[in-house]
Amino acid sequence: MGATVKNSSSDGEWTVVLPSKRRQGRRKPKPKVHEEEEEEKPWKSDDLEVDIQRQSRLKKKMETSIKKIESSKFYITLLEQLKSPVVSDQFRLVLGTETQLQMVMYGIGSIESYESPRFQLSIAILMKREFDWVGNIEVFDPILSATESSVLESLGCTVLSVNEQARREALRPSLFFMPHCEANLYNNMLQANWRMDRLSRIVLFGNSFQMYEEQVILDEEVIRATKRIIAARRFTSEFAIETVSDDYFPAFHDTSWHFFSPGIDSELSLLVSEES
Repeated sequence: MGATVKNSSSDGEWTVVLPSKRRQGRRKPKPKVHEEEEEEKPWKSDDLEVDIQRQSRLKKKMETSIKKIESSKFYITLLEQLKSPVVSDQFRLVLGTETQLQMVMYGIGSIESYESPRFQLSIAILMKREFDWVGNIEVFDPILSATESSVLESLGCTVLSVNEQARREALRPSLFFMPHCEANLYNNMLQANWRMDRLSRIVLFGNSFQMYEEQVILDEEVIRATKRIIAARRFTSEFAIETVSDDYFPAFHDTSWHFFSPGIDSELSLLVSEES
């Protein structure tokens, strides 16, 4: 069957999106497929001026969100996972001789309009405060307004001016923070880094690759969008996070840490043809 595309600014949900906000028994989302991609180019939001009143309100919303997350059982559980030997060793392998991971957030959505993007951003900010190995946080979403961008910058983030379509090359250790992005963005990220030395420098925080593999259906659009995701499953170590409470289910359901350990480059070329 065909894929239905939903606006990515919705409340942290996926686009071919199940579950809905009501969660409907927590049915798992189908892979999210995006329409035709555009070339990389500088972007400008339609909302070009900072609204001081909205800025003040949004800053308060973010402060509330950060405090709520910081004192939650969900965040305590997440920290325990990050500090556990099995996961912390994976981060050390990615860092190698470097001291910090650069973090790039794609598809965050509207932090002004929805709670789920605020929760996701709060986790990134809290991680930077907690761990000295988290470096600068870069953010991009084409829907971000000038007001939202100003608040992101006040929180110490850098708002990117170019839509990279998630094709950032990991020339240094990188954490791609991409919960609930479209499948094609994960595919783009993998394609841009489809060589052993780059994949080994990447940590991905995003939709479970295992779930994609379980849910791939006989639909050409979905198969194309998930081709590298499925191929990468063969050398991916995945650690699912626990949402712990319903408060954080919409923002973080079916989200995992992914670490990549490919063997040799010749094996990668066999897994996916270069023209794909």
